[in-house]
Amino acid sequence: MFGHFVPLPDAPRQYLPIDSTKVSAGFPSPAADYVDRSLDINEYLVRNPVSTFFFPVEGDSMEGAEIFDGDILVVDRSIKASHGHIVVAFVNGERLVKRLYHRAGKVALVAENSKYPPLVIHDGNELTVWGVVVGRFKRMV
Repeated sequence: MFGHFVPLPDAPRQYLPIDSTKVSAGFPSPAADYVDRSLDINEYLVRNPVSTFFFPVEGDSMEGAEIFDGDILVVDRSIKASHGHIVVAFVNGERLVKRLYHRAGKVALVAENSKYPPLVIHDGNELTVWGVVVGRFKRMV
């Protein structure tokens, strides 16, 4: 329908090792030499499998929110979108990812890149907020 897939509840799980020692982003810290537990990406990012979808990102309008071209968004349709959420929305049939602005009767979809002006929703515009972005996947190399 939209080029997405739904993780199946009975699909095989792939558990990845996760260490109990956090990685220091400041000064180096001694790390443990063992794995403490496993991480299932589905359990970590997918709260409601029936309403969770994945979308690849194209473009640079959300770079200020650390969402880049080629990232894969995790979108949950079961979450009620509210002011400040990053959402996947349809405006006049075009699918977009933007931050939702909804204050004092004004509704807009706001890019996180100053090159793009806010898209103010006026009477006559068709807006459907499709889901809320709850995570993303990014390849580093």
